[in-house]
Amino acid sequence: MLKVMISTGEASGDMHGASVANALKKARPDIRIFGMGGNAMRTAGVEIVYDIADLGVFGLVEIVKKLPQLTRLRGFLARLMDRERPDALVLIDYGGFNIPLAKIAKAKGLPVIYYIPPKVWVWGRGRARKIAATVELVVPIFPFEMEIYHSAGAKVAFVGNPLIDIVKPTMTKEAAYSRFAADRTKPVVLLMPGSRDQEITNLLPPMLAAAEKLVEKLPDCQFFLPIASTISREILQNIINRASVPVCLTTEDTYDLMQIADVAVAASGTATLEMALMGVPTVIIYKVAALTYFFGKRLVKIADFGLPNIIAGRRVLPELLQGEVTADNIAKEALAILTDDTVRSRMVQELEEIKRSLGEGGAVDRVAIKILEVAAHDSGGIQ
Repeated sequence: MLKVMISTGEASGDMHGASVANALKKARPDIRIFGMGGNAMRTAGVEIVYDIADLGVFGLVEIVKKLPQLTRLRGFLARLMDRERPDALVLIDYGGFNIPLAKIAKAKGLPVIYYIPPKVWVWGRGRARKIAATVELVVPIFPFEMEIYHSAGAKVAFVGNPLIDIVKPTMTKEAAYSRFAADRTKPVVLLMPGSRDQEITNLLPPMLAAAEKLVEKLPDCQFFLPIASTISREILQNIINRASVPVCLTTEDTYDLMQIADVAVAASGTATLEMALMGVPTVIIYKVAALTYFFGKRLVKIADFGLPNIIAGRRVLPELLQGEVTADNIAKEALAILTDDTVRSRMVQELEEIKRSLGEGGAVDRVAIKILEVAAHDSGGIQ
């Protein structure tokens, strides 16, 4: 039996891991898949050896605090590799943890596929060389990453962006309004504070304060917050209870909710690209610990943080960084989208161009084929 191990550490990686698992099982029904992930991967039939719910950390300061836990976890996964001897290890994002794990796997003679590799175009290309030295195949999801990893000496395969297939509504707009008990005559505002505890702490309070300011101008606004699989509803509800605006928490049919949204306020990350693919104008916000930002701004090599803006090569959606993340600023940007038809139509048009630039569907099936090729080669052929 062919065995594949997957390692990811965040909600978005869990979603992609589930898609990969489903595609692998479709191609090889007898395959065994196990590893580190969350509820989405578990639902897809992956044997979860470590649940990622407790790994919601990001930034230099935050990661330092969890280094002992992460080191122990890598040791646990290393012992698992020895015991199970998977035919391939598939890494998904989560570079700070997965890059050292790749080195461990290589030392054990296990082939590694890095799917959705770290954003080396943000932090510099040193990481690309480390990845090239330990990984059998890099499978990026943006075309411009090809040259970066190829120049670093990696074997690279671009098969398209998986979100093209994933980010789709499952019902009509009318059905979505009914599903979420939303009034189609009133603005629908999505709040997307992220999938990590620190993001919730840093971003949800100013989002809610901005919501309070929005209702001063547009009293009919309806607010919804899709809950990431890695975040506790109780944590969110405790913060929301301190605000004076009602917010509906949702756990399912998120893309159906997106299709009825008039504007979103979202933490910089995968959610901003999902929103772009759904054509939702979004205010992108980013805030980390002061020390993390102090060091980070000296290392970051790009002008914009939001994925839609990076892909477009220009500022398509508004971004608010660190000290700019205030209730007044968020409300101002969201209000412009809700009340200025010129602003809104320009954004929607540019988001459609971004979607076209990411290519055709079927990416995850092509990723599965690449993984099986590597795994089968290492195991001596298709079993």
